[in-house]
Amino acid sequence: MTLTRWRTALASVSIAVAPLIGATPAAAACAADSDCDLVRRVAAADAYLADRPGTVGYVLRDRQTGFVHRNAEAAAPVWTASTIKLAMVDDLLVKNRSGAITLSASDRQLMTAMLHSSDDDAADTLWARYGGADHRTFNADFAALGLTGFRPQPGYSSVYPYWGFQKATPEDLDRLMTFTLTALDAADTAAVVGELQHVAPDQQWGVWGAGPQLAPGNKDGWSREDSGWVTNSVGFAGAQQRYTLAVMNDLGSAGGYDDGVATTTHLAELLLTGR
Repeated sequence: MTLTRWRTALASVSIAVAPLIGATPAAAACAADSDCDLVRRVAAADAYLADRPGTVGYVLRDRQTGFVHRNAEAAAPVWTASTIKLAMVDDLLVKNRSGAITLSASDRQLMTAMLHSSDDDAADTLWARYGGADHRTFNADFAALGLTGFRPQPGYSSVYPYWGFQKATPEDLDRLMTFTLTALDAADTAAVVGELQHVAPDQQWGVWGAGPQLAPGNKDGWSREDSGWVTNSVGFAGAQQRYTLAVMNDLGSAGGYDDGVATTTHLAELLLTGR
């Protein structure tokens, strides 16, 4: 799929789901039992989040029915932590297919390491290798992938922009996962899906909470910033990756890593387990 077709497809998805997004739960398209079930699950999830530390933004998408729920914090910018590594992988795959670059075996090993174990050294190497002399190439490319809210944050690193100090919104991560599943070359999508379904044990939380029956895959990210901990997860679950979920938990001073892992994982469980 070309980027032009991707933008057209993204616009049509947004238009199609707009009535659902703005509707109240009672009115939100209970024409099908599956949608009614998701409405009930969303209500339970939002009630759960009301008592959890920090703020949590999320976007839940059913790619089969078109159901989408964006909660009240879905447009709030949060430190991306390592979720940006998936965007880097997508960008490199697109440019490789277009002939703009030729990925080496070493590059591909580094990309796999970023997805499997969230390897920071691998991300540093690829950022330096393909980020351009001014380090701006990746961020310039992200907008073309639909990731319009990614913003590098100055003053935190000698390298700017730097992958490790950026902010985005749950809506950006939702678009990132949609791009991964629909706009990459089919072989590249299959490869990324396979990697995300076989991440290292310390990456198996967040969307992973959907449960093994749904064959989830995710890219997690966590970091302790000057404002406190953030724990994020973006991924998919279900047959043919039917459901996608993007979650960003900005804990501030209200909690730590373990709290964020528990929150994002149980959120996925409430929304998706048993679907």
